[in-house]
Amino acid sequence: MIGYATLGSNDLAKARAFYDALFGEIGAKRLMEFPDDQGGFTMWGTGWGAPAIAVTTPNNREAAVPGNGNMLAIPVESRAKVDALHAKACALGGSCDGPPGVRGEEGDRAFYGAYFRDPEGNKLCVYRVGPA
Repeated sequence: MIGYATLGSNDLAKARAFYDALFGEIGAKRLMEFPDDQGGFTMWGTGWGAPAIAVTTPNNREAAVPGNGNMLAIPVESRAKVDALHAKACALGGSCDGPPGVRGEEGDRAFYGAYFRDPEGNKLCVYRVGPA
């Protein structure tokens, strides 16, 4: 249902470096990029038929600020990948907003997730649903 989601950035070079390194861990790459004088819109994904995430400067040219209550969630294939992506995000200058772990009960539909903020404060979650 979602084609792509966009996060605002005040420092496109820093955002691009962060997401290039982070999303490379899950096989995503830049799919689209516009010059900085056209908003600097940059989109990462695993392919055109899958949801993607983009960063750009706000169209109104005001400061980009994280939304209160907004978060992007990224599914991965294993709990180990949750741990690795969370650690990578923090190593790249992001901050922990909830360490990796099971939220709720273990079992076939267990939710294992980790939360972090990118260097500009945008909140993301990386998660795996299912048993260990």
